[in-house]
Amino acid sequence: MLANTRGFLWSDVETRALLDIWGEQDVQTALDGNFRNSHVYRDVACRLGEMGFERTPEQCRIRVKSLKRQYYQAKEGTKKNGQYHKICKFYDEMERILSNRPHIDPQDMIDSAAIGDETMDGTEEEGEGIDHPLEAHMESTGECSYAEHPVKLEYPSFPIPVTVGNSTAPRQNNIQSTSGLSAGRPKRSKKRYTNLSLDKLMERFLEQSMEAEENFYKYEEQRLRLEERRREAEHSRELHMLQVLGQMFAGIGGSAAPPAAAHPPQTGPPMPPMYPPTHSHPHTAEQPNHSLASNPLHPLVIERSFSLGGTVQRSMDILPLVRNIVPPLTSKKHKGQDGRIGIIGGCQEYTGAPYFAAITALKVGADLSHVFCTKDAATVIKSYSPELIVHPVLDSPNALEEVDKWLPRLHSIVVGPGLGRDDKLLKNAKDIIEKSKTQDIPIIIDADGLWLIARQPSIIQGYQKGILTPNFMEFSRLYEAVHHEPLDSRDNQRSVAQLSSALGNLTVVLKGEEDIITDGNKVMVCSQEGSGRRCGGQGDLLSGSLGVLAHWALASTADSTKGVNPSLVAAFGACALTRQCNRQAFHKHGRATTTSDMIQEISSAFKTLYES
Repeated sequence: MLANTRGFLWSDVETRALLDIWGEQDVQTALDGNFRNSHVYRDVACRLGEMGFERTPEQCRIRVKSLKRQYYQAKEGTKKNGQYHKICKFYDEMERILSNRPHIDPQDMIDSAAIGDETMDGTEEEGEGIDHPLEAHMESTGECSYAEHPVKLEYPSFPIPVTVGNSTAPRQNNIQSTSGLSAGRPKRSKKRYTNLSLDKLMERFLEQSMEAEENFYKYEEQRLRLEERRREAEHSRELHMLQVLGQMFAGIGGSAAPPAAAHPPQTGPPMPPMYPPTHSHPHTAEQPNHSLASNPLHPLVIERSFSLGGTVQRSMDILPLVRNIVPPLTSKKHKGQDGRIGIIGGCQEYTGAPYFAAITALKVGADLSHVFCTKDAATVIKSYSPELIVHPVLDSPNALEEVDKWLPRLHSIVVGPGLGRDDKLLKNAKDIIEKSKTQDIPIIIDADGLWLIARQPSIIQGYQKGILTPNFMEFSRLYEAVHHEPLDSRDNQRSVAQLSSALGNLTVVLKGEEDIITDGNKVMVCSQEGSGRRCGGQGDLLSGSLGVLAHWALASTADSTKGVNPSLVAAFGACALTRQCNRQAFHKHGRATTTSDMIQEISSAFKTLYES
């Protein structure tokens, strides 16, 4: 999926969601006395993303800092004017959060604004010394102080006459020449703030601060747009180079065709092996697939083999393999034969995610879709659609026993959509994963299920029918939890392959501008055209469709996938379908596209990709 490049302008809904998360006791405790707080704001940004607001940790930190500054300014002004707090739109929310913090004199904040903040560097590096009360409060919360715009006092310049001896003529000439020059120049407007009241000074000061902040956001948004255009141009050049290399390899393969004629002729369509042979003839070449150029719906898949001997790259068409695993619709089938999918997730705060995943599974082709959620979320989810089978058992004391009764009937489970991070729910989800592994059920883990895996990687490690679908933030957390070192984002394909290998070669799907899919041995890149619209719920559409395709792929014969890992084929099919739905919905609705619009496109998108 294409990367989000939204600007820094915050809506009221986003701001209140940020304050709800930032004001939680555990977040405030993590910020107190901690100079390095990037991990706290990464968590805040991640939780915002789960609510449908895509923000970076730096954007969250800057917004919180701005709100705190406006709050202290308004609180100081309230001493002079009881209505002054109305300048700060979120005064009541900030008062609720900061009322329990150590007392800060707002006048100190104003003094620091006139002096200038010497500690604004945009990072959370070590403090150099805290002398100012407000700076001490900022550092105690792990945040950097914010540079203010000082109030400038400008005074008119006066010529100073100089008397030399008893002669005053030079002085008079000097004064006359000075006045002549002054008359010839336009007079500047002189700002005299010295006679203004404190309220007026504060009002002017706030106006200047807000204007400067808005200008900063506008310039930053322009910079991000230029950066996005640069990345798109670079990506286009890379694709062009890959096409040139493909043509070169095709020419080499054509010239090396005679030695390959000694092998027995193939009866079916040529299909290059996914896994490189250990002892291959140096002149053996693969026949190029010329249908890629004639069909624009066939995306280019770049595969990379990571081994001690080096990296092997080749291209092939994966969509026909996805078509092979799609079961035909016949009148001889009975209900449930084409898939019974279970969604583990759904709590009071998050009811949309499990619905999106479950209804997507039905529309892709599953016969039955079950949702195992908490009791307070069941009625809401059931009201979305009568097609779903909803079980309000996820927060019950015997949740595992309730779910275990249904596991033998399910073909795959999707863990994570709308799960939340309550310890009780996470424990029940862990028990359900462990129980599903004993019954050899395919497990797709997304959203808060990945939060659980980052805390305990051993839960899914080594399970070959497990599939993880992280976005970049979730992938970074998983990589650092498994490898105990920061992620090197310069080569995401290699990093994803390393994570898959470390987890026992289970399938990992890194969602992004291009979806990277790997089982540790092979890396596929799905670059099916989508759109620039990124709204909450698209990941749930992917996980729901992947639950169905994983069942179909693992239930199909080896000939259907031509020896390719079935989980890779299923993951590629789900990524391509999600992107096609996004593209079609965006063509109809543009910027107003939502996940509900994408779900309405599943039928035509599936037919375009896999039934045409």
